[in-house]
Parts: sequence; structure tokens; C-alpha cells
Amino acid sequence: MMLEESVKVLTMQEEILQFSHFTNEDAWELGSYMVEEAARNDLPVAVSIRLNNGYTVFQYGFSGTNCSNELWMKRKENTVRMMEMSSLRLYMLLKLKQETLEDRGLNGKDYVARGGAFPIRVEGVGVIGSVIVSGLDHMADHDFAVACISQYLRIDNIPRLPVNY
Repeated sequence: MMLEESVKVLTMQEEILQFSHFTNEDAWELGSYMVEEAARNDLPVAVSIRLNNGYTVFQYGFSGTNCSNELWMKRKENTVRMMEMSSLRLYMLLKLKQETLEDRGLNGKDYVARGGAFPIRVEGVGVIGSVIVSGLDHMADHDFAVACISQYLRIDNIPRLPVNY
């Protein structure tokens, strides 16, 4: 798939997967669903749901995850908070434009252009937080988050990028 097409798919995902509201209870339900799906598919991931005010409303790490996953999730979260787009869309945009994080005024210590963080966008409000996955290939991290969010929102036929788990 060409980079331009990938960016279009990722943009469509973000436009479609919006929440009408998002509460701590929603975070618990979505996060719990993600943990169940990861367990069912034997995926060794860490899952976190964080609000832009810095509050972590849900987090779970399977055996095998560690502080490295936490550091990746923090950098992915920072990217979504700053750019208001998925960390994978930023990755694809940078590749498309042959730019770096630094070209966007971001440093690699605090930000990362790799998949795995998806914005929690509330209709009429904007991006209020992010759903973050770490532990798989970055493309699979993103796809797992998108698949779970779409199931949680009961939205079928979300355009997806090809990924192998």
C-alpha cells in the first residue's frame, strides 16, 4: 500500500472512531475488553488509557511486559497529545514527507513516531486522551487498538492497514 493511501486509511479511522462521551467507566470497559482480547489471542501487550490531563484511567501489562513498554507508551501518548492524531499516522506522514520528529519540533526522548497510540476523540470536544498498546510490532500495536475500539463502539467495516500479528 502506498504511503498516501495509508495516511488516508489512518485519517478515516480517526474520523470514524469517535466517542459520543468518554468516562472513567468507559475506560474500564474498553480497557477490560482489550485485555480479554489480548488474552484470547495470546498477545503479550501492555494496554493503557490515559487522559490528556496526565491521568491514567486504565493500565494492564501481561507477563513479559516491563518498564520498556511503559517508556514506549509514554512517548506514544505524548505524540498523540501533541499532534492530535495516531502515532502511526504521524509515522506515515513523516515517511511521506521525508521528515523527522525534529522537523516537527519534537525530540525523540519524549516523542515517538511509531504505531500504538490512538486518540480518544469525543464528538464536539476533540482529543481528550489516548489508547496505547505496546508489546507487538508497532503496526500490530496500532491495529490491535483500532480493532478493539471499533468493536467497543460497535462500528463495523473500519478500513485497516495490512498487518501480521
